Amino acid sequence: MKYHPINPQLFIENRKRFTEKMEPNSIAFFNANDIFVTGADSTLPFHQHRDLFYLSGVDQEESVLVLFPNAINPNHKEILFVKETSELIAIWEGEKLSKQQATHVSGIATVYWLDEMETVLKELIPTAKNIYINENHHKRAPRYMQTREDRFIATLKNDYPRHNYLSSFDILFQLRGIKSDIEIALIQHACNITQKGFQRVLNFVKPNVWEYEIEAELMHEFLRNRSKGFAYTPIVASGYSACVLHYIENNKQCKSGDLILMDVAAEYANYSSDLTRTIPANGRFTDRQKAVYQAVLNVKNQATKIIREGLQWKDYNTEVGELMTAELITLKLLNKVDLQNQTKEKPAYKKYFMHGTSHHLGLDTHDYGNFENEMKTNMVLTVEPGIYIPKEKLGIRLEDDIVVQKNGDPINLMANIPIEVEEIEEIMNC
Repeated sequence: MKYHPINPQLFIENRKRFTEKMEPNSIAFFNANDIFVTGADSTLPFHQHRDLFYLSGVDQEESVLVLFPNAINPNHKEILFVKETSELIAIWEGEKLSKQQATHVSGIATVYWLDEMETVLKELIPTAKNIYINENHHKRAPRYMQTREDRFIATLKNDYPRHNYLSSFDILFQLRGIKSDIEIALIQHACNITQKGFQRVLNFVKPNVWEYEIEAELMHEFLRNRSKGFAYTPIVASGYSACVLHYIENNKQCKSGDLILMDVAAEYANYSSDLTRTIPANGRFTDRQKAVYQAVLNVKNQATKIIREGLQWKDYNTEVGELMTAELITLKLLNKVDLQNQTKEKPAYKKYFMHGTSHHLGLDTHDYGNFENEMKTNMVLTVEPGIYIPKEKLGIRLEDDIVVQKNGDPINLMANIPIEVEEIEEIMNC
């Protein structure tokens, strides 16, 4: 792995918190992701299943974690199965984890080779009442792809049809929404790498540069700082393209007078950062661009100040809507008639700000976490308002990553990344 070793205490504590919420006499399974084939003998880069990584720290394919707190044999309360390495594998693919290394990474004492799993499970599963399976119930999860986890679950249900099956997602959804100090430090590291990339871009951008050239500059800086690269598919959108929320072609030339919206950020050790900045291609905002930019920045700053432990999500979204409405009126994008005709389901401000303001951030860019109740200390959230005016070919979004605090203002993990109009213009013109 490119990243520095992670303190295994993170994974030990995560497993402890998970098993404390399991029903008595239950066994839980977590599988690594597949390596995906692109055609012929080519594959995509491997990305570990976030739940397995969260609970074990193992960043290797063909790995399985088993948690069985009530196991008769105390050595079987936590088991890790990993692919057996060999001299041939070491030559062709590089060394895989030894049993000792797997223990060092995860803090799990009992490690077996993967080809021993069937024998071990035939001993364990009949002594359990419940089986926790790790289905992905994230509301935005793709439903059309069968995973290694899906195939494993199908086999379990076929071989053990009389067991009671429970969802590990319901537990992990709550646990992963609250970050530990080690996790916050890893996210901060990802944010610091992102900061270096953005500084590089501010010194690079000029009229007629291509969007993909900006993407390349960012990737260069991320990789040289131990990141695997982008935490998500990068958006580098100039001119009208900034009004397309998920524009990812990044193939346009940035003309003088254009604004460039960049929703781009680095990962580090599988943890995501998530940044959006909007800058002028020629290094100077026009008066109109500056006015809209400042409106978005005002909403972002005020929305951030609202965030605290105990705040209900619905109240937060209502307040942000009111803040945005006031700014849009000042910009003369909304008027009294618009407000009179709006409904609760379709508020007037949604014409120019159609997406949400915040989401959870962590191992996934849109991480697990509750949106129904209240905010809690050590939730890591984005704050990302935007204003999009297609008729003016003008789209502006600004985004920072923050940590909810029990008392006082949240911690901004991106506080060192330039965002004020004057800062950006000064750096781009120095």
